[in-house]
Amino acid sequence: MLMLWVGKLIIDEVVLQIAADVKDLDRLWMLVAAEFALAVLSDLLSRGISLSDALLGDQYSIDTSVKIIKKTSELDLDQLEDSEFYDKLERARQQTTGRVGLMSNILTQGEDVVTIISLLAGVVAFEPWLIILLVVSIVPTILNEIKFSGTSYSLARSWTQERRELDYLRYAGASDVTAKEVKLFGLSDYLAERFKGLSDKYYTQSKSLAKQRAGWGSVFNVIGTTAYYGAYILIIFRTVAGIFSLGDLTFLSGAFRGLRQRLQGFFTRFTAITDSALYLQDYFEFLDLTYEEKSSEGKLPLPRKIQTGFEFANVGFKYPKSETWVVRNINFKLRAGEKLAFVGENGAGKTTLIKLLLQFYEPTEGEILLDGIPVKQYNRLQYQQYFGVIFQDFVKFELTLRENIAMGEITEIKNQPRIDSAAQKSLAEEVILQMPLGYDQQLGKRFKQGKDLSGGQWQKIAIARAYMKDSEVLILDEPTSALDARAETEAFDRFIKLTEGKTAVIISHRFSTVRIADRIMVLKDGAVLEIGTHEELIKNDQLYAELFNLQAAGYQ
Repeated sequence: MLMLWVGKLIIDEVVLQIAADVKDLDRLWMLVAAEFALAVLSDLLSRGISLSDALLGDQYSIDTSVKIIKKTSELDLDQLEDSEFYDKLERARQQTTGRVGLMSNILTQGEDVVTIISLLAGVVAFEPWLIILLVVSIVPTILNEIKFSGTSYSLARSWTQERRELDYLRYAGASDVTAKEVKLFGLSDYLAERFKGLSDKYYTQSKSLAKQRAGWGSVFNVIGTTAYYGAYILIIFRTVAGIFSLGDLTFLSGAFRGLRQRLQGFFTRFTAITDSALYLQDYFEFLDLTYEEKSSEGKLPLPRKIQTGFEFANVGFKYPKSETWVVRNINFKLRAGEKLAFVGENGAGKTTLIKLLLQFYEPTEGEILLDGIPVKQYNRLQYQQYFGVIFQDFVKFELTLRENIAMGEITEIKNQPRIDSAAQKSLAEEVILQMPLGYDQQLGKRFKQGKDLSGGQWQKIAIARAYMKDSEVLILDEPTSALDARAETEAFDRFIKLTEGKTAVIISHRFSTVRIADRIMVLKDGAVLEIGTHEELIKNDQLYAELFNLQAAGYQ
């Protein structure tokens, strides 16, 4: 507004000086200097806003990503394994970048309101009739924005699951993890075609929407532009008639054009703000997800030392939205200081019992007790700290070797003696000695200087995490499946010695491993079939004896 007004004054002064017999250019140079100062100030403000937006965007991305990571860790395992949850997580992740435009647009709206009011005041002062033409010129823009408001969001939301599938197909087709199978089985063309087919479906819908928006936008723009030039012609007629000066012509044409652009931008940004708010709602929806236990209020303190142990009392479990029982009528005791092995064919329910013991899931029926008290009466997070667990599908963190071991008790990452002790107990020290950078060696091939490990080496690192935690209860789910026979024997001999007096659960298909346990529990079809020592189960001559003899025969 100010630059337009100063521009008007400059033109009027130039016309005045052309007609004057005696030239006095002092006022003209003052006006030029004022316009120059305003131009510099405008540029500085614009750059300052761009810098603020960029910095705010980076900070927003960091903050939202941290909140999503922390929120995910708070949720129950059954929520994390639900496809609807992954849709919400995917939509929330998309809001970690780019949504800073919402705040930028809101601030720009406030700035435009001030500019629009000042320009309106200027136009009304000179020619009130121009306001009617102004309204006619911006109504098409408003109609276009109303017509297509929220359509992009609706399309994106409806394709959440398909986008996750596209991301997975990208990963499956171009990853070092899948590369061997992709090459060996010639899967590249299949994966590429499947990706292209799904992408083309989304492109078709997106193209249709874009064409509609562009077509209607062109029609509405012609109407608006016609109204604008009608106003421009009116201003020219008034100027030719001597009602307006050349400066007035410049000011009014610029003000009208600026008003139209600002108003169009105002309503376009309003739609963008509405769309951004819809997208941002997905982020807050994810953060608002609730989980059962929010505080330790009313929870019992955990015993410092396990006295009698754990008991499964008529425990049954089935997944939400499923009618199939995974395990049912489970009754057994895990005594304090006892080494109990779970044995059974795949799908018998071994790992499910571990997840129930860890309170990753709540039993559908029955209850689990610790020292005679239902475990749900203890604070869940504190309770889970009782356990050191190595799952069969443990995570291979592509971080340093030191961090991988310290994951068992990350607060002790700077406690080098403790890390050394965990590595020695798990035989991981042999792996460390082979690494050029020792504990500081980057693992995995994703990053520069990263070293990949064999399955057995990764497993030793994972077992070190369990020793790192030094928990009351150790759970090893197929802990030595990738180790050779010699390393497996040595690992379990150490395990028995190092966990003397501690409670442990071992899941393994190798009977040379489970026979060292104090007792063995055999599961079949989600139920306890038999339980006892190795000798007792051999005498029972049921499933355990059958499987043991089948495995033993393979070594004869």
